[in-house]
Amino acid sequence: MKSSLLISLFLCMSWSVFAAPSLTVVTELSPPNQTLINNQVTGVSTELVKAIFDKADLQADIELYPWARAFNMAQKKPNTFIYSIAKTPERLNQFEWIGEVATYHMGFVKLTSRKDIKISSNEQAKRYKIAVQRDDLAAKQLTERDYILVYTTDITKSYQLLISGKVDLIIDDKNYLTAMADQLAQDESRFTFVHAIDFLSINGYLAANKHTNPRYIMALKAAFNEVSKTQRYKEIMMLNKQH
Repeated sequence: MKSSLLISLFLCMSWSVFAAPSLTVVTELSPPNQTLINNQVTGVSTELVKAIFDKADLQADIELYPWARAFNMAQKKPNTFIYSIAKTPERLNQFEWIGEVATYHMGFVKLTSRKDIKISSNEQAKRYKIAVQRDDLAAKQLTERDYILVYTTDITKSYQLLISGKVDLIIDDKNYLTAMADQLAQDESRFTFVHAIDFLSINGYLAANKHTNPRYIMALKAAFNEVSKTQRYKEIMMLNKQH
């Protein structure tokens, strides 16, 4: 009898281990939304993503990659999630969309010392060399509009090209300049937000690979509905809207 109980207990424990979801969340470095502190992915959008998974009672590892690699992983691997990704018409049917975890108002950023760079319209920026992250929305939109672009793996590399004078402009949200300056150990006053780009005012989502288990999708969507009603969610989403 004791032997039967032990076998049953072992089987239950084994089922619990093997049935537990193995979920991966991928993202890129983008302070203050996604940043890396003591080898842990953190930031305000990360806080929302963790709250959504906690509310859904699901465990997931959050991993930081260059955007092109993160995007490729989320497209190809079931049970893989990505944030903060823009919901474009081209991407609409490529992912399952959980909910908004960021708001971006992107524009051109220059070195403050570059007094020669004056931009009052999107078209004027076409005379300058601009660093963009490969495969992100800004890269796609600017490529389609024939800007002069230099492609990088992540936002840090874009800033490094700007600092070194190898490009004239980068693309970022003016509310993120302080966080990026801290990340790069630079004085914030070195960077100036020059001009907002109207077609790059977007929302960033938590999304899932199209072949992710539907139970996880349903649980996370329900969890997002709860998290989105909290005061903390509203505070974080308002941070990026304060211009």
